[in-house]
Amino acid sequence: ICQPSQRIYHSSISMSLLLGLYSAPSLGLGGARTACATSRAHACMQQQQQPGPPYAGPRSTPLLDTVSTPNDLKGFSLAELKQLSHELRWETINAVSKTGGHLGSSLGVVELTVALHYVFNTPADPVIWDVSHQVYPHKILTGRRERMPTLRQAGGLSGFAKRSESEYDAFGAGHSTTSISAALGMAVAHELRGLDQERTSVAVIGDGAITGGMAYEAMNNAAYLNSRIVVIYNDNGQVSLPTGTPSAGGTVPAGSLSAYTSRLIASKPFQDFRDIAKSINRLFPSEIQQANAKIDEYARGMVSGGTLFEELGFYYIGPVDGHDLDNLVPILENIRDRGGKQPVLLHIKTDKGKGYPPAEAASDKYHGVPKFEVATGKKLTAPAKTPSYTSVFADSLIDLAAADRSVVAITAAMPGGTGVDKFGKRFPKRTFDVGIAEQHAVTFAAGLAVEGIKPFCAIYSTFLQRAYDQLIHDVAIQKLPVRFILDRAGLVGNDGPTHHGSFDLAYIGCIPGIALCAPSDEVELRNMMRTIYEVDDKPTALRYPRGSALGLDVLNDLFEYGLDEYPARGKALPLGKGRVVRGAREDVSSRVAILSLGTRLAESVLAARAIEGAHADVGVTVADARWMKPLDTALVARLAEEHDVLITVEEGSIGGFGDHVLHYLSLGGFLDEGTLKARPMVLPDKYIEAGSMGEQYEEAGLSQRFIEATALRLLGKPVSMGSSSLADEEPTIA
Repeated sequence: ICQPSQRIYHSSISMSLLLGLYSAPSLGLGGARTACATSRAHACMQQQQQPGPPYAGPRSTPLLDTVSTPNDLKGFSLAELKQLSHELRWETINAVSKTGGHLGSSLGVVELTVALHYVFNTPADPVIWDVSHQVYPHKILTGRRERMPTLRQAGGLSGFAKRSESEYDAFGAGHSTTSISAALGMAVAHELRGLDQERTSVAVIGDGAITGGMAYEAMNNAAYLNSRIVVIYNDNGQVSLPTGTPSAGGTVPAGSLSAYTSRLIASKPFQDFRDIAKSINRLFPSEIQQANAKIDEYARGMVSGGTLFEELGFYYIGPVDGHDLDNLVPILENIRDRGGKQPVLLHIKTDKGKGYPPAEAASDKYHGVPKFEVATGKKLTAPAKTPSYTSVFADSLIDLAAADRSVVAITAAMPGGTGVDKFGKRFPKRTFDVGIAEQHAVTFAAGLAVEGIKPFCAIYSTFLQRAYDQLIHDVAIQKLPVRFILDRAGLVGNDGPTHHGSFDLAYIGCIPGIALCAPSDEVELRNMMRTIYEVDDKPTALRYPRGSALGLDVLNDLFEYGLDEYPARGKALPLGKGRVVRGAREDVSSRVAILSLGTRLAESVLAARAIEGAHADVGVTVADARWMKPLDTALVARLAEEHDVLITVEEGSIGGFGDHVLHYLSLGGFLDEGTLKARPMVLPDKYIEAGSMGEQYEEAGLSQRFIEATALRLLGKPVSMGSSSLADEEPTIA
């Protein structure tokens, strides 16, 4: 019974093992549950995937075709659930191939999704998906299969869980580490309302999300409140995107927690035995139960370190194969039917990208993919004609680090998205991936800065929101020269409102003593990297959008750079000084100034050309503010004094750059005489849903034609908006 490598710590446990092995099928633990497959299941068992291309799924989906809601699963046998999972996996692959999206994470939870909806009474039993980029199979099973072609498109399905979309989406997400807190709050609310005590709140959280401290805050509180929640810990070894980036910690998944859970996985035979022994233990006299409990606690601590979650008050079960429905379904049924309210943590092991060979072989497991060819896995993207802003940042940081050993890069589980992976390949010992732990990332950077290191803390704009107190308390107040790199500033495209970098100008701009800049193009980005590198007496923040830069032809046309190639190195810019990129023509009766911050500068120049081309009596100046803090007040004053209209343009929310300009104009008395008409153009005060970036900026009113129309209205001239001419865009993925 016992393999030589396993130790038996107590004779009663050996007896439990004997009894457990004999009884496991009836208890639903550790053994294969015998299910009588119906004739329908036998009829629909179809070809499994081939070992090599071309890859193809089932020719038909007879079981999936019968599922409109999770209630339709309740009568399925285990054999049918397995076949349904096969059909669902390929339905997901085929759907995402046409729209792009988060594929790998969805493929990894197909069996779990089927099991949860089969075992629990959703939506009465709420299932909260952490991050929720893995919810595509869930959407298909909950009445949204026919809308999958609209996934992440304008007016279509969200790429994440969304409460307004379905009653089965119990809690919206997009950021990580929120599920346990939300599940606990819902469980406590259920009890406070005096409702059925048998309801179960389920949180599904991955090994990446559980690196965030909020997960432990919630678990610490869960046992204290003694509420009936189940945490499904989905362990797939993909802590960062991609996992395996060379860094100071090596190429293993970021953090000690991943190593800890890997030890749990390695001790799986003991854990299976423990589950069985625990279940049988209640049959013995009380004195033996107590002895077994002590021995079991000691054994788990010695063999697997499995007491971490139980020290937090959870009943720990696992590890369990998250793709094995024979085991997963009965274990979930036992958890559902347990007595009492002690929170339970079920630790499952899954494979991201499961069942689709191209995803399984990829370093990122096809975490986020554009449209692709199912038969081969080939991604259907045209070669980029211009560099991305992210790659320009990475190359600039590498150049700085090559000349200065004190330059380091920090990322919070997003090395690929931020370009830090490229830096890590060149300087692994100076690359720090802290996991999904933005608060720690910021204060860790502050500690490095105290000792004279030059940290570049690269975090998406939307994710830096999670570390706001650290930004103020640990960095700004102490005037520590941490350099914040905010990728994905502005609107981001298909990932929608949870990922837009809409608020950083407002939430950073109000902090005293921080310098905040936004490049208009890739050359300016290189220059600003050099500039903030040289700032050693205060924190700095540099924001830029996702996507491709403008390219030399556009730079030369719009800004008259006269470049044959990109400059080899960036050059430092004067702090807090903007520039005029286009002067208004002379001898006109009306003068307009457009003051842009960031990459709306190109649209501003195009608008200026269109206005002057259509109205001979109007001259338009276009200026690039470069800095929000310190604000170039001399430039603002000059524009205000020499023009009839002043328009500010930015890729940010209310409360940002335009408000700072208006505040200065108001305090300086520039608006007192009523001769200057000033207007800020910002993102509207609403959440802009998924779509292409072009569609979103049209909806926001920040494209060329809206800038042009704003100027003409202020001049009292007729406005013809025309129609937008959006070029086809590739789907965007975080």
